[in-house]
Amino acid sequence: MALLEVENLTYYYGGVNKPALCRVNLEINEGEFVLLVGGSGCGKSTLLRALSGLVPDFYGGRISGRVCCQGKNVRDWDKKKLAGEIGFIFQDPEQQLVMTNVEREIAFGLENIGIGLAEMKRRVAEVMDFLNVASLKKMSTYDLSGGQKQTVVLASILAMQPKVLLLDEPTSQLDPVAAEELLTNIRRMNEDLGLTVVLVEQRLERCFHLAQRVLIMEEGRLINNSSPQEAVWFGLQRKSPFLPPLPRFFACAKSTVIPLTVSEGRQKLRSMWSGMRSAGSLSGGDTEVHRKLVHEPDKLLAISNISFSYPGAWEPALKDISLQVRAGEFLALIGENGGGKSTLLKNICGLLRPQKGKIVLHGKNISKTRVDELAGTVGYLSQNPNDYLFHDTVYQEVAFGLSVRGIKSGDLLEKTLQKLALAHVKDANPRDLSGGERQRVALASVLVLKPQLLLLDEPTRGLDSLLKEKLGLILLDLLADGVAIIMVTHDIEFVSEYAHRVLLMFDGEIVADGKKRQVMNNSLYYASQINKLFRGFYDGVITLQDALDLIKWCSYEVG
Repeated sequence: MALLEVENLTYYYGGVNKPALCRVNLEINEGEFVLLVGGSGCGKSTLLRALSGLVPDFYGGRISGRVCCQGKNVRDWDKKKLAGEIGFIFQDPEQQLVMTNVEREIAFGLENIGIGLAEMKRRVAEVMDFLNVASLKKMSTYDLSGGQKQTVVLASILAMQPKVLLLDEPTSQLDPVAAEELLTNIRRMNEDLGLTVVLVEQRLERCFHLAQRVLIMEEGRLINNSSPQEAVWFGLQRKSPFLPPLPRFFACAKSTVIPLTVSEGRQKLRSMWSGMRSAGSLSGGDTEVHRKLVHEPDKLLAISNISFSYPGAWEPALKDISLQVRAGEFLALIGENGGGKSTLLKNICGLLRPQKGKIVLHGKNISKTRVDELAGTVGYLSQNPNDYLFHDTVYQEVAFGLSVRGIKSGDLLEKTLQKLALAHVKDANPRDLSGGERQRVALASVLVLKPQLLLLDEPTRGLDSLLKEKLGLILLDLLADGVAIIMVTHDIEFVSEYAHRVLLMFDGEIVADGKKRQVMNNSLYYASQINKLFRGFYDGVITLQDALDLIKWCSYEVG
């Protein structure tokens, strides 16, 4: 008997006529590692909610069919016992943080399921050591970075020792190092402890090779249920964007065998193109072919020796930061969680004020300028899209910034909704949308004001591959109009595709600043999957198109 069974499951959210899930049938066996992929709003998160019993008991709506855990309908389970059997990590960790202290947060779930004090202390200690968060145990949850919050939520779930772990984009706020560590821990729990894992993830290069089975969803339906290798061929036949760069490259290169890992890929690369010269270099990598600006762009932003410390902190969050950004330049900030990236954005937009140094925008010192006075010129999108959502419809949400400034929206608002694929939900309540859709609503509310400097904090979080591509094209259009963009992100694939310049931050300092191909090439952690594949063969290959262009050239040279 399967551990989890889904039989002919159909579900409608309240007030919605289109099903979020439609006739889904599925079995998940004990100890499996299952990867669930598909477009934003296709029903992935809803399926996890159904598996955990949150749908419809918590979210309401209409349901038919059934979901069983260990042969028993999840709706018939005692909710306290079910919480001990099935752990669920949401997209947004702040939705699950209850206590103000990390150690108490991890213990909170154990208290609710009646674990004794001695056992509770043992479990808390073990899980903090296991996830390497012991150093955070006395910290306030409010002071944690987004990635640290996500790790603490995971610890609180694991402490309850569930049989099933449901994860909804758990690495979306983690830097590459932390993401790799988290996924390694999850795989270890799956392999060594027999924990059943169902993972929803958009950044497939991180996890596709870990799964034993891949489920692909489309418009609420389960359209594929197969091994990762079979899922690759299925996706290629349907021209699906939901494939990692590495297997997509080998498929485009007409390889009969599709590797899933970098190690397998490098072996295949040697056998396919044995005539490739080693340690070559790809030139022309930073020509910025997408930029349309003809003249040398003006210096838009100048930051000089700014420092910032949070109240009560032992170390400053920013240490003597200096940088310049020109109009039409796309600057990506990458680095560790808690390294100061988001703090830097907040200092630029006026939410925080530097205690030292100055920030000059268009020749004017804005270090003391109020945030509302900067809002028309500096657009800022925070990590959490829910910070922007307080109206009853998407249309009202996006129109708000224009209305308070007395600006007539005209066609601008409708065009913005169309660009971000939101026109079909303009009358919906933003809080009823998927995580990726809420992210786009928040972005639309910023872009509609047409800022000259756009600050984005993890804008690709929750976006599928198609929506990332649309976002990238929107940002390129803004760059062509002279808008400068500074983006904080852990999405290395997006950076390699669209950014011009990359800054690596560590411990509140800028430790690398240069063109993307210079900073990212041969990096240990901040390299794209394609760059890892070609390391030692050719330098500077960081995108799928780079690799395809190189192979065409090599094929010609090899003859």
